[in-house]
Amino acid sequence: MDPRAFLDELTADPEMASSLVGVRELPAREPVTEPFPDDLPELLVQRLALLGIAGLYPHQARGLETLRAGRNLIIATGTASGKTLVYNAAFAEAALTTPKATALYLYPTKALARDQLRAVRSLKIHEVKAAVYDGDTPKAERPLIRKNANLVMTNPDMLHLSLLPDHARWADFFFRLSVVVVDEAHCISEWGHEFRPDYRSLGLLRGEFPGVPIAAFTATATPQVQDDILRQLGLRDPFLVRASFDRPEIFYRVRSRPGSGTFGAGA
Repeated sequence: MDPRAFLDELTADPEMASSLVGVRELPAREPVTEPFPDDLPELLVQRLALLGIAGLYPHQARGLETLRAGRNLIIATGTASGKTLVYNAAFAEAALTTPKATALYLYPTKALARDQLRAVRSLKIHEVKAAVYDGDTPKAERPLIRKNANLVMTNPDMLHLSLLPDHARWADFFFRLSVVVVDEAHCISEWGHEFRPDYRSLGLLRGEFPGVPIAAFTATATPQVQDDILRQLGLRDPFLVRASFDRPEIFYRVRSRPGSGTFGAGA
């Protein structure tokens, strides 16, 4: 929801408006961006421009540079900092320049995978044939995905219960892997606040695909969790990209509501 529209809704309701103790509007900050690499495919640059993306934030530029070089990667930056663009742009380039390339994206939930499928399709690059493959995927569609998709989005459970055990049917897809993406990678760590046991089994990926770069992305990793991600995934010589988690525009404050003797919270 648009913040201004949300505020207008609050003030239009007398009961809610009486609980509003203050409003502060912070000026917008100019983004710090870098130009796209000169050799990035022109079609990809054009598609990003249509989405309003004219350059890369420094952490995106370093991440994309790392994946283009075929290195393992860990990116730990704040929520909504554009991490998804890093791996989507990297694979879009691979699909455009290496038609047989494939990619495997892993997410903790089915809903997140479907959200990210929409993000990939918004690029409108026909060479990227993306599909979600999980427990909700109709059985009739599964052979078509194995045969036609070059980007498969799934979750750790499905990976270990279906894709890896059915290796013969997925052999061609796995043989052509250019990258494995582990999103919400903090789920692999017992030190993280969203630990998922099924993520621990992702350590097998290094053995299954020894020459394929693995890219792990998280918005909530402490240094301890980052170390755990590196160790659990068996990442050799990964490039670590960190950006500040400081968000001065987001804060929490409790103030007394005038004349009520009660407190109101503000953010």
